[in-house]
Amino acid sequence: MASFGNAFSSSIGKKLIMGITGLFLILFLVVHCFINALIFVNDGGVTFNMGAHFMGTNWIIRASEVILFAGLLLHIFQGLKLTFENQKARPVKYAYHDGKANSKWYSRSMGLLGTLLLIFLIVHISKFWVASRFTGIPTEDINGNHDLFALMVETFKNPFIVILYVLAMVSLAYHLLHGFASAFQTLGWNHKKYNGIIKGFGVWYSIIISLIFAAMPVAMYLGLIK
Repeated sequence: MASFGNAFSSSIGKKLIMGITGLFLILFLVVHCFINALIFVNDGGVTFNMGAHFMGTNWIIRASEVILFAGLLLHIFQGLKLTFENQKARPVKYAYHDGKANSKWYSRSMGLLGTLLLIFLIVHISKFWVASRFTGIPTEDINGNHDLFALMVETFKNPFIVILYVLAMVSLAYHLLHGFASAFQTLGWNHKKYNGIIKGFGVWYSIIISLIFAAMPVAMYLGLIK
């Protein structure tokens, strides 16, 4: 048991945890993005509220939320810990070090990008998840479902929140650009025959997912979705 704990407390173990939780969160983003994208049906939120109702009442989804939050917290904790440990290990920079030669700037800034996303998550969870799961949404749509769509419309009337969401999605895109391929590499799921495909798919995934999420608050603020 001690050796198992030591394995996961080592540098490699921590990166392994980051890879596993990162892939889990990547899969979650696909589901979350699909449900939220139902607002683009533009039917007054009826279809979206049906999807949100399914997500909120299905026991498999609800059980997955527990795993999701555990994985998310673990991912954040390990990410911050790795960042601090890397900074501590090199308190004095080398006389000359060309970081651009070996990595992209966002690969070297995962701690900063992750911190920006953490701030966004706190706002997002307080605005939507807490309301839908605990405090309750006072209005209902024509099908009797909680009108989460109406809450989104009201929330995204605030331009500062819209700007925060867009900036957070920019951070998410860069975070995923590094994290997607890195997760596969950390878990050993890489091969010179498939690395190009994984990297290419990761780039498209990062861009498309982030653009869809960013487009939602912007479209609502501009009144394109009603």
